[in-house]
Amino acid sequence: MDKPTQRARSNGDSFVVEQVFTPHPRRAKVLAELHARPFQPVPTPCQVFHFALMSDAAAADAHTQRIVDLLAMRGLQPMMEGARHHSFTLAGVDVRWECHTEFTTYSFTVKDGGRDPFELVPPPAIREILGDLPGEVIVATRITLRKPAKGRAPARLFDEASLCVASVGDGSAIVRTDLKPDAAGFTRMLIEDKGLEPLAAGALVLRLLEVETYRCLALLGLPLAQQIGPRVRDIEEALAGVTAEMQQVSGLEANRVLLDRLAGLATETEAIAAETSYRFSAVAAYEHIVQSRLKAIGEQPVGQTPTLGAFLARRLAPAMRTCTSMSARIDDLSEKLRRAASLLRARVDVELESQNRDLLKAMNRRARQQLRLQQTVEGLSVAAVSYYVVGLVGYLAKGAAEAGAPLQPTLVTAISVPLVVAFVWSLVRRLRRSHAGDDPR
Repeated sequence: MDKPTQRARSNGDSFVVEQVFTPHPRRAKVLAELHARPFQPVPTPCQVFHFALMSDAAAADAHTQRIVDLLAMRGLQPMMEGARHHSFTLAGVDVRWECHTEFTTYSFTVKDGGRDPFELVPPPAIREILGDLPGEVIVATRITLRKPAKGRAPARLFDEASLCVASVGDGSAIVRTDLKPDAAGFTRMLIEDKGLEPLAAGALVLRLLEVETYRCLALLGLPLAQQIGPRVRDIEEALAGVTAEMQQVSGLEANRVLLDRLAGLATETEAIAAETSYRFSAVAAYEHIVQSRLKAIGEQPVGQTPTLGAFLARRLAPAMRTCTSMSARIDDLSEKLRRAASLLRARVDVELESQNRDLLKAMNRRARQQLRLQQTVEGLSVAAVSYYVVGLVGYLAKGAAEAGAPLQPTLVTAISVPLVVAFVWSLVRRLRRSHAGDDPR
C-alpha cells in the first residue's frame, strides 16, 4: 500500500492532522493559481471604474509598493508577500488590484448607481491610489449596474451607430455599450439587472472588464503591424531584385556582392522579428482570451442590434488577421532569405572550388617545371663535380707516375671518369631523397 500522506494524532479531545510528506517548493503557488482572481459579489446598483496601465518590471514593482504602503498607512490587512492580486475597501470603495505580465489593473466599485447611469463622479480613492504611478493608461472604462430604468431610453446614452446590446444569463440582464470614450475618456457599459444574483453580477462585470481590457491590448498589435508594413514590403522587393540578379550574374565577386546584400536584408528582417515577435504573440493570446470571455458571457441578441461579440467580430477580427498576416509574412520572408542565402553560398563555394582547382593546376605545373629545372641543375652539378673529381684523379695519377709507379696517367684518368660520374650521381640522388624525407638507403 502507498504510504498515507496525512496522519491523525490525538490531542486531548481533538485530533490534529499532521502532514507527513514534503511538498514541492512551488506546490502552494500552483494550487493557489487555480483560485486566483475569484469572482466577487457585486450589489445592485453600483458603478465600477476600471483602469489598466502598461507597466514594465520597474513600474510593476512601484505599483506593488504603492498598495503595500497604502495598506500599512490605512491600517488595513496586508497582502501576502509575492501576491499579484489583492482586494480591500478604502473609504467605502471596494478596490481590486491585479498585476499582470505587462500591465496592472485597478477596479474601483462604488455601491451607488446615481439617478443618471453615468453621472457619478469618480471617487477620490482613484486619484489617491493611482496618483503619480508610472505607466500609461491603456484601458479606462466604467460599468454601471442598475435595475431597469423607466423614462429615458438606455439606448440614447450611446452612439446608435456603434451600439451593442445583448441579453445574458438567460435574460437576467441586458448589456449595452458603444465602446466609445466619453468626454472624460471612459468607455461605458450599462448592465440592467433583471434578476442577477450578486455573485453572477460579479462574474458578468469581471468578464466584461476583461473583454474591454484584452481587446484594447490585442489592438496594440495593429499600429505596430501598420508601422512595419512598409519596411517588410521594402525587404520583399529588395529580395525579389536580388533573386532576379542571381539569374543573370556569374563569377565569384558578383555572387559575393549579392550575398552581402542578402546578409543585410536578413539582418534587418531578424531585427524586425525581434521587435515584433512578443507583441504579435501577445496579440494572439489576448484575442483568444477575448473570445473565451465572450463565450462565457453567453450573449443573446436583442432585436436587430448587434451583440458585443458580433461587433468585435466585425471590427476586431480584421485587425487580428492583419497582425497574424504580418507575423506570417515576416516568418516567410526570413525563410526565403535563408534559402536564397544558402543558394548563393553554394554558388560562391562552387566558384571557390573552381578557383582552387585552377590554382592547384597552376601549382602542379609550376612544381613540374621546378622538378625539370631541378633535374637539369642536378645533371649539370653531376657533370661539374665529376669533372673536378676526375681532374683530381688525373693529378694523383700523374704524381704517382712521376714517383715511379707503373701507371699511365691518361689511362687512369679515362678509366676513372665513369666510376666518378656514377659515384657523384649516386651521392646527389641520396642527398635529394634525404631532403625529400625518403629513406636514403
